[in-house]
Amino acid sequence: MPESIFLLNNGQLIEMNESTYLSEDLLQKLLADYPSLISGSQIDSERPRRWLLVSREFGVPDEKDKGNRWSLDHLFIDQDGIPTLVEVKRSVDTRLRREVIGQILDYAANAVSYWTIEEIRHRFEECCNTTGKEMNVELDDFLQGETEAEQFWENTKTNLKAGKIRMLIIADVIPKELQRIIEFLNEQMSPAEILGVEIKQFIGQDLKTLVPRVIGMTSKADSIKGRPGRPEETWTEERFLAELLKTKGQKDVDTAKRYWHGYHAK
Repeated sequence: MPESIFLLNNGQLIEMNESTYLSEDLLQKLLADYPSLISGSQIDSERPRRWLLVSREFGVPDEKDKGNRWSLDHLFIDQDGIPTLVEVKRSVDTRLRREVIGQILDYAANAVSYWTIEEIRHRFEECCNTTGKEMNVELDDFLQGETEAEQFWENTKTNLKAGKIRMLIIADVIPKELQRIIEFLNEQMSPAEILGVEIKQFIGQDLKTLVPRVIGMTSKADSIKGRPGRPEETWTEERFLAELLKTKGQKDVDTAKRYWHGYHAK
């Protein structure tokens, strides 16, 4: 059932209703123009991922020195040089249920085997020329002084050859059966990872809101990939009493204080 969200704008409450994208190309273009729609903070809260668009429609061969058999929707690279393969589908596309999994795994397996860093750099240069951007300036802005350009490309080459890549399936709605497959695969994979990104579109009164949600970041997957888990919170007297005040009220807080201090006075 379609969802609704509400935007409060200058005292006016605007109801915005969930809407499908008119075409797959529209969602693809949004990702190319606004890569931050791939919520980097949901993928890595400690060091949110940033995305460098290498190219749309990046060819994937299935044999060495042969022509491309497939075409990947987008190739991005994050700031650590991890190639990120993106395949986009709309919820009305029946291939989103299961076929897309085989599709992106095909792309990934052959990309690791046959892509070269020289081709990736060349396609990035072509992309910059097409959009009227200066390649070195674009890369420097993306790296934010954290890494030198040549080291970034070397990191990308190393990650690609080691199979340290990221696969993203992006849609307006990720079906439950696909979510389960993504979570299962991501818990088995290392160093590669596969995630879903649901980007819902809400429209109302000539306004549009896009809401991303990353799928597949389970605790087990984080453990396998060596990501630090969330630190456990310690229950102090202050925290306990604050929570008790919110849920029960001042009378129970006063009672708890008497028991607390009476116990520790023994």
